Amino acid sequence: MDRKSVIILIISFVLLVLWYPLVNKLYPPAPRPSTQGVPAAMTNGLAGSSNGTPASAPLPPSPAVPAVVPQFSAPHAGTPIRPASPESIEILDTPQARYHFTSHGGGLKLIELKEYPATVTCSGKESKATQALASLNTKAPVPILGILGGEMVEGDGFYALTRGEGVVRAQKSLPNGLLLTKEFRPSSNYLVSALVRVENRTNATVRWPVQECVIGTSTPANLHDDASLMGLQWHDRTHIERIGTPWFQNLTLGCSTSPPRLTYESAAKTNLAWAAVHNQFFTVAAMLKHPAAQVVGRRIDLPPPSAEELASDTKAVRQPFGYQTALLYPEVLLNPGQVLDREFLFYGGPMKYHTLSKIGVEHSNNLDLLMSFDGFFGFFAKALLLGMNALAALSLPYAGAIIVITILIKLLFWPLTHASTKSMKRMSALQPQMKALQDKYKDDPKKMNQKLMEFMKENKVNPLGGCLPMLIQIPVFFGFFTMLRSAVELRGATFLWACDLSQPDTLFVIPGLNLPFNLLPIIMTATTLWQTHLTPPSPGMDPVQQKMMRYMPLMFIVILYNFSSALTLYWTVQNLLSILQMKLTQDDPVKPSAPPAPPAKAPRTKA
Repeated sequence: MDRKSVIILIISFVLLVLWYPLVNKLYPPAPRPSTQGVPAAMTNGLAGSSNGTPASAPLPPSPAVPAVVPQFSAPHAGTPIRPASPESIEILDTPQARYHFTSHGGGLKLIELKEYPATVTCSGKESKATQALASLNTKAPVPILGILGGEMVEGDGFYALTRGEGVVRAQKSLPNGLLLTKEFRPSSNYLVSALVRVENRTNATVRWPVQECVIGTSTPANLHDDASLMGLQWHDRTHIERIGTPWFQNLTLGCSTSPPRLTYESAAKTNLAWAAVHNQFFTVAAMLKHPAAQVVGRRIDLPPPSAEELASDTKAVRQPFGYQTALLYPEVLLNPGQVLDREFLFYGGPMKYHTLSKIGVEHSNNLDLLMSFDGFFGFFAKALLLGMNALAALSLPYAGAIIVITILIKLLFWPLTHASTKSMKRMSALQPQMKALQDKYKDDPKKMNQKLMEFMKENKVNPLGGCLPMLIQIPVFFGFFTMLRSAVELRGATFLWACDLSQPDTLFVIPGLNLPFNLLPIIMTATTLWQTHLTPPSPGMDPVQQKMMRYMPLMFIVILYNFSSALTLYWTVQNLLSILQMKLTQDDPVKPSAPPAPPAKAPRTKA
């Protein structure tokens, strides 16, 4: 490759890296249309009505199951109802979490996770006592288990809260005469059992309109959280559906030619096991004991950061958003004295495979599918996560566990890779003889291919030998990618200068461009280039193509630049081990075979 081509390639690469920062700086994106009016109305109530039993007393059993009307209208999405009465909060603590219950909507407003900080800081100056906790449903307009559906379901949005031993109850009377009661009982393993009871205490049949029971809102973990990993999921015991940012942005292969979507509605369901909202590491999942008709999700704007927050965090997202998700239930008719009970079991905590798997087994609902460890690559992701946690249990740092697993994988594939490298070297050494065969039989392609295959078989080389180890290791790489993307265990784990293996290892931000300087992807790309320069060239490939292939790894820095440092650490160690193996393989001499005899010329005959 001449100097001019190299210069053009370098300029193209630099422009590719700086394209998005330059475009965003020169042409700032237009703000998205506000969707504050889109979320369904905020939850239930008539102010001050609390003529129920005390919270310490258990609710009486349901005397009857009302008839369900099969037809129901589209989900309600009106203006949120804001209670006029001041908000009151009740707080329950468990060893793992702190639960905030609100009278505005009569639900679970916030879940704080005591074992996880909201933001992983690299300075180490912030003590655990003053550090903000990671939370779920943060700044969401509707609490968890808020009930939406218009004035007959919501009233003015105010509930009376009462508290007993380990239980909080929210209660109100609705305009149509129904008594609505919610009961929450937190327990261990981030679980909260909840009961919604609707009781007809009138002397007439009362209609309980179509309503949405809000599971929660997927919100960013902190002011600069990766919103692309937020979303909602549901499972009906046979099928899992995952809806995230690409769906709402209406993207196809990373591009969008249509307006963004604001509302998601699933098909009608009869056997829904659970539905959940999540960000990268934490989730709120509602496990159902009574089936819902549909799952509804909406993209909503969240309150923007305060001026103080923006001043203290330059990377803060100016307009955060979330995905509010609810279970849709059809209209029912309640006869006098009839009661409708709906039971839920909520999980609000980290997406930790061991915990989710244990709950999934206990309740036979496959809750661990939240981790996206299904499918072909899921098997490898699960095995790698279990192996990493097993090594961490032996007091090995998570970075060390990743390095050890990478070494073990390399040792496992060492014989295959070694044989492949030797085969590629032999193919390169036999290139003159193969070229002679191609020239000899150039007028007969079928015979030429036959002779080439016989020649390679005699010399024990395989034209696909160089590709086979790479193909076998692809599932391992994607398993690593899937596992490292959502492993909450890596949140806050350190490696040299990287203070959080779940995030890019940003050392500083380049002034003017607002572009982070991440060192590990640069080292990874350098080792990949080194490896490609050591790899024997493929026989028969054009020399210009060979030089282009050597510089193709520059694309990796564009693709993986903002990925987690755990993934780039794995790839860098993998490259260094491959380079070591190539160096060792180079010491094995390859003896070229004798060139094939040239075609015999026919003897001349005298006239």
